[in-house]
Amino acid sequence: MLIVARLTGFLLALAILCSLGVVASQHQARKLYAAMELEQQNTQQLDEEWGRLQIEQRTWAGHARVEKLARERLLMKQPVPGQILLLEERP
Repeated sequence: MLIVARLTGFLLALAILCSLGVVASQHQARKLYAAMELEQQNTQQLDEEWGRLQIEQRTWAGHARVEKLARERLLMKQPVPGQILLLEERP
């Protein structure tokens, strides 16, 4: 009878410990899932910002804008045909 009582107590303690382990692992899984969701949101925001920066870069480096700034700020102008010299690469 004493052995059965001790075995029952041991099994009860083991079941409680296993239950606590399940609860702890579920809590950890939920925390990790929340962290993963946050990182996915950060990734999406960074992707959107990257796209905006690429558009901005193309805008700032566009041929028409560069030409306009060269004419207005640097007072550059298109050369006349007589001023253009073509160089050919020798083999």
